[in-house]
Amino acid sequence: MKKILVTMRLDERQKNFLEAQAENFSCEFFYKKREDLREEDFFDVNWIIGAPPPELLPAAKNLEWLQIIFAGADSYLDLPPEIILTNASGAYDTAVSEHMLAMTLILARGFNKYARQQEKHLWRRVREIISIEGSTILILGAGNIGTAYAQKVKALGAKVIGITRRKKIKPECFDEFYTVDELDKVIGRADIVAMILPGGEKTNHFMDAAKLSKLKRGAFLINVGRGNAIDLEALKNFLRNGHLSGVALDVTEPEPLPNDDELWDFDNVIITPHCAGGLYLPQTRNAIVKICAENLRRKISGEPLKNLVDRVAGY
Repeated sequence: MKKILVTMRLDERQKNFLEAQAENFSCEFFYKKREDLREEDFFDVNWIIGAPPPELLPAAKNLEWLQIIFAGADSYLDLPPEIILTNASGAYDTAVSEHMLAMTLILARGFNKYARQQEKHLWRRVREIISIEGSTILILGAGNIGTAYAQKVKALGAKVIGITRRKKIKPECFDEFYTVDELDKVIGRADIVAMILPGGEKTNHFMDAAKLSKLKRGAFLINVGRGNAIDLEALKNFLRNGHLSGVALDVTEPEPLPNDDELWDFDNVIITPHCAGGLYLPQTRNAIVKICAENLRRKISGEPLKNLVDRVAGY
């Protein structure tokens, strides 16, 4: 018999759907909230579905498979290699790409500046705006989320350039497609750079002073991937000298961003508290449940699992 620990909050319908995948299999489902978990809850667990605290996982001596409910898996990359790790890539496409689209339009039209002026009761026009139509948008991290965002801005008339880790077939919503090794050739052409990079050593401070200096003067920068993908001290320098027209950050280093950090005070910076993804949309939660249920069915039937995590890349 397999003991399956589920740490994701599910309603009865979702629990029934998940358990239906194992109706002819000898197993026991055990549901517990993440914040209530203790080491003893992991002692005899074989499979886990959810987001268990990484610091408690060494207690799971019998763990064979971990299905996480995030797309990014950087908190779980140190698991022993014999433990199968799968993620929920694909579940967050709608939520995160719509957040990115909103930030794109807010920056392009200067609505963030109007919001600050409204607090001060100021009636003043922002004249430094751009149109998405005709703009060049470069997407750093052209996976599922990056492609969903590309479809949206392409529909608004943007020219879209995708940057991906390794060569693959170019989706139709991209006008141009390059690997990360070719980034320096095209980064200076972008009016907007959108980052959806995963965590890990290879992406730590990926957007450093050298790359920021290659951005077109007046460009906009959006980051919804990982906060440490941008060197924030270097970013502040480029904001102070006026090189960038605006920045939208859903992720920072550290998180939460300290309340005395200078970034809060730039009128051309938008900061949201790592909320682009999350489980705020019902569609996201339902999509995660479907991914977990499908992988549970595959695991039981001996089929290859979907969304296997590349331990080197972190997704």
